[in-house]
Amino acid sequence: MSTIEVKKLHTFLGHNDSIYTLVALDDDRFVSAGGDGMIVMWDLKSPDEGEVIVKVKGSVYSLAYDAQEGFLYVGQNNQGVHKIDLRAKKEVKSIQLGQHQIFAVKLVNGQLWAGLSNGEIVILSKELTVENRKQFTHQRVRSFDAFGEHVAVGFSDNITRIIDRTSLDVISELKGHKNSVFASRYHPSGKYLVSGGRDAQLKIWDTQADFILRESIAAHLYTINDIVFREDGRYFVTASMDKSIKLWDAHNFRLLKVLDKHRHAGHGNSVNKLLWMNYRDLLVTCSDDRSISVWEIKFAE
Repeated sequence: MSTIEVKKLHTFLGHNDSIYTLVALDDDRFVSAGGDGMIVMWDLKSPDEGEVIVKVKGSVYSLAYDAQEGFLYVGQNNQGVHKIDLRAKKEVKSIQLGQHQIFAVKLVNGQLWAGLSNGEIVILSKELTVENRKQFTHQRVRSFDAFGEHVAVGFSDNITRIIDRTSLDVISELKGHKNSVFASRYHPSGKYLVSGGRDAQLKIWDTQADFILRESIAAHLYTINDIVFREDGRYFVTASMDKSIKLWDAHNFRLLKVLDKHRHAGHGNSVNKLLWMNYRDLLVTCSDDRSISVWEIKFAE
């Protein structure tokens, strides 16, 4: 593996339960949430205590941020979707979508996509009115990623479905995983899609050749929870239930570095979510160990 310099810069503490999700607000600020229902804002330029924006009932599994209007959308455990005004630090609206866990929310072309644990996708306006909804399976919706007119959706029936963002028609079904697909991410160029999930495998799908499976990689020991690309598309990172974070070359899919507790004072439990921030090119990770880690990664470029 390549000699890459890695330094753990900060550890953010304050959550009282597992941290499940992160979302960037701008180049240096981000929000975390998890099992304690606290929505906490952090600033990489001032790495001290976080600021609790609001506390909601139940666990928070997913977040989406509207940078243009300053609203945060929160997907909850059986409590629907909540709209939070970050400036006023209060909830301004909510919608109940049934007794379903919401593991994925994402703003796509001015609409909020919410993925339910019953396999249904609900399309909401920014004011949280239902504009469309469709059930694709009876298994959980786990992730969204959009590129152009398509949205890649990972499901717990082991399939990533490529869905037309307007009609909600299924363009393609990517079958290759042996268990739930927790993350499906487009390369920034859109030329391929990487998926990972409970089978600990990475699958590389060629978007320019009808999503043919190009490569399978035994990437982790346990579930792959998240995948994130660096903005320039040269590298990507995976987070796993095996407590490790792995850095990969996005051109040849070669493993470059493993960040773990033994070698780099990494997380002591499942790593659940990743952010690759613009500020100093820092990587942010969160875990079931109730901590957030901030990593400086220097590649030999």
